[in-house]
Amino acid sequence: MSTADSTTTNANAASQAAAIHASHAHQHRLLLTLSLTSIVFFAEVIGSFLTNSLSLLIDAGHMLTDISVLAASTVTAILMRRRPSSKRTWGWARLEVITAAAGALILLIVGVYALVEAGMRLFGSGHQGIHDVNQLLFFGILGLAANLASLVILMSQSQDNMNMRAAFLEVMNDALGSVAVVISAIVMMSTGWAGFDALAGAIIAILMIPRALKLLKNAVKVLLEQTPEGLDLDKVREHLEHVPHVLAVHDLHASTVSTGMPIFMAHVVVEPNITMAQCAQVLSQLQDCLREHFPVSVSHTTFQLEPEGYTTSSSSEHHE
Repeated sequence: MSTADSTTTNANAASQAAAIHASHAHQHRLLLTLSLTSIVFFAEVIGSFLTNSLSLLIDAGHMLTDISVLAASTVTAILMRRRPSSKRTWGWARLEVITAAAGALILLIVGVYALVEAGMRLFGSGHQGIHDVNQLLFFGILGLAANLASLVILMSQSQDNMNMRAAFLEVMNDALGSVAVVISAIVMMSTGWAGFDALAGAIIAILMIPRALKLLKNAVKVLLEQTPEGLDLDKVREHLEHVPHVLAVHDLHASTVSTGMPIFMAHVVVEPNITMAQCAQVLSQLQDCLREHFPVSVSHTTFQLEPEGYTTSSSSEHHE
C-alpha cells in the first residue's frame, strides 16, 4: 500500500493564508517598535557616557539586544509571508525559532556581563561616581516611556507566535530595566550613595537572565524536534490502535515546525484484505484523533498504511 498524507489541500491553503495575513500585521507593529527603540537606544548610550552610569549602559545594551531581536523579527515576519516551495516545503516558518534562539543567546551574554561589571563596581576600587544624577533620571524616564509605548504596540499580538513573544518579552524586560534606572537615580538623589547604580545594573541582569534561559530552552526544544508539550505518544498510540481495522501503530514521530504548527507521522498496520474505501475511512479517523482528542491539536498528519508483517530498514533503525 502507498504512503498517504491525511492533510487536505484546502486546510493547508487556509492555514497558509492566515499565517501570511498575521505576518503582515506583525511586520507593521515590529517596524514601529524598532524605530522607537532605535531612537531611544542612541539617547541612552549618550546618557550613559554623560552620567557614567552602569545601569543606564546595561539598559542601553539590553535595548541594543531589543533592536537586534526586533530587526530579526521584522525580517522573519516579512519572510514568513512567502509561501512554501519545492525547496522550502515549510516556507520560512522555522526562521522564527532561530531568531528567538539568537536573541535569547545575546540577551544571556549581556546579562552575564552586567553581573560581572556590577560586581567590579561594587567591590572594586578606583570607580568614579555618577556625574549627573538628574540627567540619569531624565534618560531613565525617557527609556521607560519608550518601552511602555512599545509594549502597547506589541501587546495585542504578543501570543501569536514565538517570534512576537520574543519581541514582547525583550521590551517588557527592558521596561523593568528602565524602572530600575529610575529608582536608582531617585535613591542616589536621596542618599548620595553612588553604589546603588551598580546594584541597579545587577538587578537588570537578574531580570534578563531567567527570561533568556527560558526562551532559549523553548527554541532549542523546537530545533531538536522534541515532541510538543502536552502530546503523550504512548497515549496517542493507544488511541490510534482502537481505530477500526488498525492492528498496530509504530514509528511515531511528533515535532513542531514553528509556533502553532505541530506535525505528526506514524506507520499504521492495518487488517489484511482491507478495501480502498475502508483505507480512506481509517485515514479520516486517524486524522480526527490527532486533531480533536489531545491537548495539542495536530492538523498536519502523515500516516503510512502497511500490511501486517511489512518491515522496512527505517522501522528497524528507529525506535517504536
